Amino acid sequence: MRLRDRALLWVRLRWGLAPRTVAALTLVLLVAVGLAAFHFWSVRPQEVRAPEAVAEDPLRAGAGAGAGGAVPRPVAGAPPSPPPEPAGEIVVDVAGKVHRPGVQRLPAGSRVADALRAAGGVRAGADVTGLNRARVLMDGEQVRVGLPQAPADQAASGVTGGAAGASGPSGPAAPLSLSTATKEQLETLPGVGPVLAQHIIDHRTESGGFRSVDELRQVSGIGDRRFADLRPLVQP
Repeated sequence: MRLRDRALLWVRLRWGLAPRTVAALTLVLLVAVGLAAFHFWSVRPQEVRAPEAVAEDPLRAGAGAGAGGAVPRPVAGAPPSPPPEPAGEIVVDVAGKVHRPGVQRLPAGSRVADALRAAGGVRAGADVTGLNRARVLMDGEQVRVGLPQAPADQAASGVTGGAAGASGPSGPAAPLSLSTATKEQLETLPGVGPVLAQHIIDHRTESGGFRSVDELRQVSGIGDRRFADLRPLVQP
């Protein structure tokens, strides 16, 4: 206290300052010292911890694939993405033993069963054993139900819905004449092979031709089931 009083007295005497002025200067000096001490304390070197590595999300990383980024790989064990569904529609002709035959418009990728359903379903008694109802349809094709299929149509569309009970190639588009048909033409009928075709020719030769389709019952090898298959495909 004495040292302070002496210093203040010396300052007043040396510089001729009033006591209030000396007190103000002392307060300013103390504030300056405090600010300097705070500044040096705040700028001292400090230890900084390195950030921890974070695993990158493959889905988030692939978000920039459209701008040249890497394409994300599928996650192990995840189910494969379903194939894209076909868009648009197709137009098919459903003919034969269905309730509403005619042109049907169906979504692309539809099957024969969808075409039959759109046509009102198959009529009672129609044999669709040879019709592949799981086949995918193509635009512009014809689905024949219970009708003979021309060989050219079979090659183009692959439809196998010929006459009921057919076990061989489908019959011709127009009725075949039993009186003038050759052996090769007779073999195009469903269920008629070389042997049965020769039996038909032999019967025709012996009887002088066919006067009615019912005479086919007299040919050896033609029973009721086969006669029912051949009747709508031939004429006397």
